[in-house]
Amino acid sequence: MGRLDGKVAIVTGGAQGLGRADCEALIAEGARVLVTDINAEAGERLVRELNARRDGCAKFLRHDVTDEAQWVVAIDSAVATFGGLHILVNNAGIVIPATPEDTTLEQYRKHNAIMNEGTFLGCKHAIPAMAKSGGGSIINVSSVASHLGYPVFFAYTAAKGAVRAMTKSIAVWCQMQKYGIRCNSIHPGATDTPMLDAANKQLGLTEEFYTNSGPGLAKPEDIANVVVFLASDESRFVNGAEILIDNAAVIQ
Repeated sequence: MGRLDGKVAIVTGGAQGLGRADCEALIAEGARVLVTDINAEAGERLVRELNARRDGCAKFLRHDVTDEAQWVVAIDSAVATFGGLHILVNNAGIVIPATPEDTTLEQYRKHNAIMNEGTFLGCKHAIPAMAKSGGGSIINVSSVASHLGYPVFFAYTAAKGAVRAMTKSIAVWCQMQKYGIRCNSIHPGATDTPMLDAANKQLGLTEEFYTNSGPGLAKPEDIANVVVFLASDESRFVNGAEILIDNAAVIQ
């Protein structure tokens, strides 16, 4: 028996990095997962790999989280394919390195459209579906940056701060309404993913920078393990929490 047997999940940005690790971990514990991403090639490849391990456990949907109509399609697809919705992992994100003075308005709006508005839309449309399914768990991926402040990732930090704040209100709302839906935010530190690798190349940073000047790099599975806990009934009394997964990171 898996810890998530009978549960249905949506993971946004699920094709690679943290999202891919989340999908793999959720499925390993018995969940069925709708993997969504704008990268259709990588998403479809991942779903083929997952279904080869356990047939029918995953489906891919190309999904732009900034588009409200596509959120409706994603929720409906999960329910129609797997019979309900119990877990939402709002993971989709981007990072474009730029300081407060260098960030363009276009960059700022793009970060917020994907991570702030995208998370809002996911929660808004998942809540009714989860309530009909008997409750569930929303896991919003914020960042340690929302606690510490990373000036070189200014727009990213601002968007993740919004995710952190909205999570609290969603948790309280769902508790007040007796929906049986919990909403928590996780706050990873620097994690070894393609997104961070691309940012590091732009900044001229290597893995040694994180090892020598800070707590090192997390692996995607370090984050996925916490996602599984929050998705499971083991965390039934964890609601509105901010869980840092950063090995006690500090500003260097």
